[in-house]
Amino acid sequence: MSLLDTFFNADVLWSALPALLRGFVNTLLLGLMSIAIGVPSGLLVSIVRLYAPKPFRYLAIAYIDIFRAMPMLVVLILIYYALPFLGIRLSSWASAVMAFSIVLAAYSAEVFRSGIESIPKGQFEAAQALGLPFLLTLRKVVLPQAVRVVIPPTTSNCVSMFKDTSLASTVALPELLKEANDAQALYANPSPLIGAAVVYLLFLWPMVRLVGYLEKRSKTATH
Repeated sequence: MSLLDTFFNADVLWSALPALLRGFVNTLLLGLMSIAIGVPSGLLVSIVRLYAPKPFRYLAIAYIDIFRAMPMLVVLILIYYALPFLGIRLSSWASAVMAFSIVLAAYSAEVFRSGIESIPKGQFEAAQALGLPFLLTLRKVVLPQAVRVVIPPTTSNCVSMFKDTSLASTVALPELLKEANDAQALYANPSPLIGAAVVYLLFLWPMVRLVGYLEKRSKTATH
């Protein structure tokens, strides 16, 4: 067989297209759900890390360090395969969303921490002088400025997380890579894997360019 027939077989790709689209939809849903949970959770953890009493700050630091150090695949396997031994059984969807959200929250917490710490302390002091409560100062003064700083690295983390969703195939979640692997086995041809790679590229390349644009705009705004 020729290279085209082996890796770019049009008939196989066309037959596998519904499965690839189904997998892409699941990948998109998994990514969006994980972002919707992980990013706000990271903000909460960063606030605890910065301003909570010491015992809670140490817990937040431990959480951030542990889940930034652990590979995503290990977290996913522990949740899906180890928790049942403790009497906690989660579906592949719940396990994947939990794993990605936990890890993304750890990375987001560090991003938000650096963003908040980049705001001059004088703004806190000025808000205190005006009699603004601490939480109101955070919500109205500090966070709106910090968010502009953290958008580029947060977007970059989200891109990395979308790429990591391919690991969900290890817990039998029918995301894009799982559907491509199943189609490859069904048709005895690797073309579906090439199709999945093309889908990932078409989906993630604009996001990568968006990260570059946001980073460039952020640097311009600071000068």
